[in-house]
Amino acid sequence: MEQRRPHDPNQKATFLPKNEGGLSFPKGTTALLVIDPVNDFLSEGGAAYELTKNTLKLHNMVDHLQKTIAGARAKGIPVLFGPMAYTEDDYADEQLQKRSGINRMMFENKMFLADSWGADFHPDIQPQAEDIVLLPHKSCDVFRSDLPEHLERMGITHLVIAGMAANLCCESTARHAMEDGYDVTMIKDAMGAASIPEYEAAVHLNLPLVSNAVITTEEFLKALEASTPANMVDVREGDTVKGSDNGEIGTVEKVVFTEGGTDGYILVPRGMIFKTDTYIPLDAITKRSGNEVFVNVPKLVVGSMPWKEVPTREDRAAKQGPPAGNVENLYRSRTASVLTNRV
Repeated sequence: MEQRRPHDPNQKATFLPKNEGGLSFPKGTTALLVIDPVNDFLSEGGAAYELTKNTLKLHNMVDHLQKTIAGARAKGIPVLFGPMAYTEDDYADEQLQKRSGINRMMFENKMFLADSWGADFHPDIQPQAEDIVLLPHKSCDVFRSDLPEHLERMGITHLVIAGMAANLCCESTARHAMEDGYDVTMIKDAMGAASIPEYEAAVHLNLPLVSNAVITTEEFLKALEASTPANMVDVREGDTVKGSDNGEIGTVEKVVFTEGGTDGYILVPRGMIFKTDTYIPLDAITKRSGNEVFVNVPKLVVGSMPWKEVPTREDRAAKQGPPAGNVENLYRSRTASVLTNRV
């Protein structure tokens, strides 16, 4: 049976890294999660290989995954492996094949059967003694394993995700991590999927909205190299600005810090991409890699953001909404229906 975290209805929404000083990938609180790097997905002869092979070749995925893992290990970032494994109990007793379309597909194609070659790790992506191998997840969300306990034990706040498949397990886990308050980064060329359309939809549309950045292996490794205060997510004139979808937005012309009634921002001047000057809030910048900085909004929607004028502190206050103590009904005419335990 998969493990579940108890739901706390009184838990406030929070962002775990808010007090960490702005490091892209701070050592001691960053972990790399590698999802389903197994033969059924990655090796010729695997149960799903005929589906995944085109996306694996598209970006030389296995090689990039190796480099991502090696780079993390070299910088002392813990690596967690999140595989799947199914037994007779899962299907005969729990009837997981009735849960969803993907569970049915895995059942019918004998994918990830426990103690099989298919469920074993790809020969070039083997866990080492210092790595953590998680209990198996049974559908798409790796948080439905012992992952939360390990992250809490290690004090992790920044989670980097790579592996298989971009639009299923990687996306589901990213969504859960984001909802639980983690800073989530996806490694785009160290992920694959069952088809190129599925991969492209995940990497360009969905993952940029449920993570802070979708970056390449090279960008991840460059960010790790700056392990000193130079790795602070500062921003300088001349930096290239990218969206969370890795799309290039423009070049920083000016950096303005919060002072008086003005809120901090960077100015990306009008050009071939945007017809008006764009004033991006400083706290939208979440990652630095070399001379690139990433904002946690996709390039595809930057043009629709209210960033056409210099931001003010008054603007920020309006965006924050009313203090919780001043709210009588959450939804104007109604408030939430809360179940309470009765003795």
